[in-house]
Amino acid sequence: MSIHNQTLLNDTGILQLEGASVVIVYTEWNDFVTNELTAGAERILEQYKISHRKLLVPGSFELPFACRQVWEQTKGTGAQPSAIIAFGCVIRGETPHFDYVCKAVTDGILQLNLELPVPVIFGVLTVDNVEQATDRLGGAHGHKGEEGALTALKMIAFQRQLSK
Repeated sequence: MSIHNQTLLNDTGILQLEGASVVIVYTEWNDFVTNELTAGAERILEQYKISHRKLLVPGSFELPFACRQVWEQTKGTGAQPSAIIAFGCVIRGETPHFDYVCKAVTDGILQLNLELPVPVIFGVLTVDNVEQATDRLGGAHGHKGEEGALTALKMIAFQRQLSK
């Protein structure tokens, strides 16, 4: 989402957010990263006065299931979110586990975006090392938590614009 140290996301197009709400699902695995991703998203959501709540899951592999459950448990209640943001961080290790987890979580969140009537924002960092992760927490590659929240707000506005 960023190129040459310039963040591509801004708040252009964020309109019609009255009554919007967001659920952030984030992982306890690599919490030094996911807690900051979540904090960045919360700063943006609070700036726009968007109601939100956070739910913690063990790891990135569990994110698609948790996001689906958020929707299933709230649909028809009037409390369903306008968007869901999934935050995780998978750091490459010495085994192919990294590849399996990254593919599974990516495919899972893609599937949710095709099936659920609300956007599910992919906020999973897939990095080779801790330095790459911290560069995405306000460093050389922007703040991916803030960008995730802005993406959610833009997708809420997009969806509302389509329904006019």
